[in-house]
Order: sequence, then structure tokens, then C-alpha cells
Amino acid sequence: MSDTIEGGQHFDTKKLTAVGVLVSLGIVFGDIGTSPLYVMKAIVNARRDGGNMPFDEYIEGALSCIIWTLTLQTTLKYVIIALRADNKGEGGILSLYSLVKRLKKKWLYVVAIIGASTLVADSIITPSLTVMSAVEGLKIFSPSTPVVAITLVILAVVFMVQQFGTSSIGKLFGPVMVLWFLVLGGFGSVHILENFEILKAFNPFYAYQLITHSPSAIVIMGAVFLCTTGAEALYSDLGHCGKKNIRVSWAFVKTMLILNYLGQGAWLLDNPTSVSEGVNPIFGIMPEWAILPGVILATFAAIIASQSVITGSFTMFSEAMSVTFWPNQQIDYPSGVKGQMYIPRINWGLMLLCFIVVIYFQKSEAMEAAYGLTITITMLMTTILLFFWLSRTKTMKVFAIGFIVVYLFIELGFFYANVIKFFDGGWLTMVLGGFIAVCMYAWYNGRLIKAKFIKFVKLDKYISIIKDLKLDETIPKYATNLAFLSRAKRENEIEAKIIYSILRKQPKRADHYFILNIVNQEDPFTFKYTVDEIMPGTIYKISFMLGFKIDRRINDYFDQVLADMMEEGTIPTRSSHPSLRAHNIPPDLKYVIIDNTYINDTLLTIKEKMTLNIYNFVKYIGSDDFKAWGISSHNVVVESAPILDQKVITKKIQQVNFRHCK
Repeated sequence: MSDTIEGGQHFDTKKLTAVGVLVSLGIVFGDIGTSPLYVMKAIVNARRDGGNMPFDEYIEGALSCIIWTLTLQTTLKYVIIALRADNKGEGGILSLYSLVKRLKKKWLYVVAIIGASTLVADSIITPSLTVMSAVEGLKIFSPSTPVVAITLVILAVVFMVQQFGTSSIGKLFGPVMVLWFLVLGGFGSVHILENFEILKAFNPFYAYQLITHSPSAIVIMGAVFLCTTGAEALYSDLGHCGKKNIRVSWAFVKTMLILNYLGQGAWLLDNPTSVSEGVNPIFGIMPEWAILPGVILATFAAIIASQSVITGSFTMFSEAMSVTFWPNQQIDYPSGVKGQMYIPRINWGLMLLCFIVVIYFQKSEAMEAAYGLTITITMLMTTILLFFWLSRTKTMKVFAIGFIVVYLFIELGFFYANVIKFFDGGWLTMVLGGFIAVCMYAWYNGRLIKAKFIKFVKLDKYISIIKDLKLDETIPKYATNLAFLSRAKRENEIEAKIIYSILRKQPKRADHYFILNIVNQEDPFTFKYTVDEIMPGTIYKISFMLGFKIDRRINDYFDQVLADMMEEGTIPTRSSHPSLRAHNIPPDLKYVIIDNTYINDTLLTIKEKMTLNIYNFVKYIGSDDFKAWGISSHNVVVESAPILDQKVITKKIQQVNFRHCK
């Protein structure tokens, strides 16, 4: 017997639509779209020993680097190539890993973990930097503006509204970002018209000249790299909008960004000392009457960029749970839309870390030194995974080799340009990324270590015992319907600890036993279940086949399954107790979760002990099993069980005397 529960509606992202393009502008390009707030300022600050290169050649060379970085890194690698590597419409480094893990390259999980953890670290500094850069525009009017305090308040509001969902305000994201990009392109164009010489930056020769002749080329390239840091987020947001909508909207976004960068460059040629005087070029290109509205609009754009990064982090962690890189955690869908999820513990953890970053750095200029280092690592890991995805067919192997050679050269160069900023603040994001990577590694391997000690048994062997247990009225009835949560993968197998719970922990007599199992699906929106009858009228195995974007609300889903089984006459609709059945009271239900399994330390190596210690620490970050599975705590019994067949070589203790006491 099998049945299907229909999932919630989600938008068809395969089609190119005006709404899809508008949504893409509001969701996908928030990060890369706010880069003009700090890129040119960082480039000017990166200039050292500028006497060896005239300022105009320096600016033209830097602009040329920006244009070709956006072209090679963002357009070619991500918009054209990476967007093709979608997992049932979903993108991002963990979706990409889901595509290549079938190639049986076991070590690729380490690549995926490093890329995911550094992406999270970058997601912590992105909201802090973008919001602070926008707020600093107020210092033009009042140098004493409390930038740090205002930034913290804005970030607090952004994180607090996550729990209520963004369905209503999300509709404004697209129009606001369209206005933002038009303002960027419009004010940039005005200054381009005043200095057509700046268009020489389209010639890649000027980028080559800057890299080979400037004594501070490496530092400059670290600043240039900031213009493309949102490319990885662009790929991660594939599932929200679809590749066609993203590609079309990117043509508009890239045009506006380049116009703005060129306009800032033209303005800087006329105002070479402005940055040292505390003026951000993005506000410098605006006429005086437009500065205050520009700062306000920039703040809204920064908030939208932060919102996109935060929701992207929720998606990434939900994917990490599905590939067992992260413990299961409670996931809510406050907007009622599957694509918009909310993970409480992740939300408040990100907010706390953003606060630490803002308070520690105090200024956006100091934060720029820390920005970019971790995202270069994410991009390198994506390049490695894309290589294996591209080389899955013989016809693509030559292209795949060319791809990895070119992009390893580019990205290793950017990595070197950013790694020199390690002691200027880059260490903070590396520590954050390293911490998350260690947690993911320990969780993934800790589960494998524990799996070695978890004994699985054939359920068939215990059917006759459970049948006798059900008929033994000397044992008090534990529940009418009794459900156990299982992670057994093979058909007709069950954890020995569940049998221990039923027969030995406390004999549990019930009318019906249900074995509930979640089968994670690579299709993000799979929403089905199957029912297998193991023992007629008594034991049933329910398998919930859920995509990683489907909420784990097993309590609700199992209630639907029971309702279906009652409607079909498989199980009774009323209580088995005569007094309650006479009043049409439905049967009772109880869940049993076996939380811990004891493992003797003498069976573990030193590495396994260390891994499990970290694993146990990470477990506290996650939710309790009944919360992670979406089960109400009022009818849950949590138990622990030993491993029943641990064989430890020890000396038998010797009896020396036996006395009868009168």
C-alpha cells in the first residue's frame, strides 16, 4: 500500500517571466548589487607607492580589472556555466555536491564542507559591511553620527523580522532594487559623459599593466575581488528564481554596475584626495540634493542584501542537514512559502556573530580587510566540484580540464591577494569558517562512527515475539498506537535498540507498532510517503520521502497517514478501550525516541574519540530529536539504550568467597 501527500505550491521557475526577472533583482543580486558601496573606496585605500604609476592609469587599470573580473568570474563561471549545474532547480555548493557525490570520490565531501563553511563565514560579514557602508554616508551631514549603534539597530531589526516571514515586505524588494540599480547607472553615466577617457578601461591591457607594473598589485587585486563576492550567493539563489530569469536580469545588473564603477572612476580622476578626506565615491558622484535620499536608498539596498544573505544561509543549512553535514534543527515556514524558511538557532547565532564583527571592526574600511578571504575559498571549492560535474562525460573532459586550469589560476591569484590580509582582520572570518568546518566534519564522521556500532536486525525475527507480546494481557497496555523513529536504510531492517526498547527496556504492549523513517530526497520538493505492512494488523513501516525544502513536521504528516489508514479501514477509527469507544474517542498515540546509545571508549581510536567529543558538542547546537522531526513533546517518551553486543577484552573478575548470612 502506498499513498502520496501533495506538497505545497511553489513557483515554476523554469519559465522566463517579467515577475521572475523582478523577483531575481530583489533576491539574487542584493549582495553583488551593493558592492559599489565599498569597492572603489577599497581600491583607492589599497594604493601604495602610487608615485610609480600615475593616478589616472591606476584608476583606469583598476576599473579594467573590475570589468573583466565581473565578466570572467561572475558572467562566465557562474551565470553561464554554474547555473547549468542545478539539482532539480536548486543551486549552491551543497546542491552541486549532491550531483557529484555519485561519482564515488569520497574525499569530495571535505571539499563541500570547506566551501559551505567559508560561505557561512562570508555571510556573517556581508550584512555587517553593507549596512555599515550605507550608514556611514550620514557622516557627510554629521561627522559625529553614531554609525556602530545605528548599524547594530538595523541588523537587530533585520534578524528579528525573520521569524515573522518576509512574504509581504518581500514584494517590495524587486522595485527597490530596480530603483537602486537605476540610480547607480544613472549617476554613473553623468560622470562618464564628462570624461569619455574612462571608457579605456574596457581594454584588458590596462588591467594587465596595473597587475604587472604596480608595486601594490596584490593588495589592489584583493580590493578588486570585492566586486564579485556576490557571485556564489547568485548561484545559491538559483532555486528562488530559475536560471532564465537570473541570466536576463544579470544583463541589466551588470550594465548598471559597470556604469556606476566607471562613473566613480571618472569622479575620482577629478577628486583624487576625496577618499582620504572621508568621502565615499558612491556618494561623491551624487549631487548634493540627492545625497540624503541616496543614503536612505543605499540603506534599504543594504538591508535587502542582508536579508538575501540570511535567507540564503537558512537554505544552505537545510541542505547541510539533508547531506548529514549538520544536525537536524527546527525549521519553520512563517510565510507559508516553501522557499522561505526560518531556522531559529541559526538566525540568532548569525545575529550574535554580526554584532561581534561590527563592534570589533568599528569601521567599514577595517571590515574590508576581512572581507573576501573566505569567499575565495568557497569559489575554489566550487571550481573543483564543477570540474567533476563537467567531466562526467567523455565529450566534456577537455573543456573541464581547460575550465579548472583557467579558474584555479584566477582564483588562486585572488586567494593570494586576500590571504595577505589575514592579520588585518581576515583571521576572524577564517576562524569562523574553520569552526563551522570542524563542526560539519565532526558531525558527518561522528555519525559514521556511531553507525559502525549501531546494530541493525531483521524485523522478521521478532514478529512472533511481538505477536505474543500483543496478546499477553499480564503486561499493561503501553499505547494503542506506538510509533518509533528509525534511520534504518535497508528494507525490513530496524535498529536493535528499538527491539530492546519494546522487549527489554520496558515491555511495550500496543495494538499497532509504527516504524517511521525519513528518506531524504535530492529533489528539493519531493513530498510523498509509503506504507509497508510488516505484520498484518500490527506492524507498519511508514517511509516519508521528503526533499530538503520540505519542512520536517512528521507529527502532522503522520496524523494524515493515520487518517488515511482509518478511512481505508486498515486501523480502527475509535479507541480500543470499550468505555472510550462507546463515546467515539479516537485511539491514543505515543512516540518513543531513543536518543543516546552508549559506546565504550575502549572500542575507539584517539581520532574517533576526538571526533565524537566534537560531535557531542555540535549535538547541543541542534534541536532535540522530537523538535527536529516536528513532533509535539506532549506524547513523546525519550529513552536511551546501550549497544547490546559490545565485545571488550577484559579480565574476568574473580570470586574469592561466597557466604550465606543468617
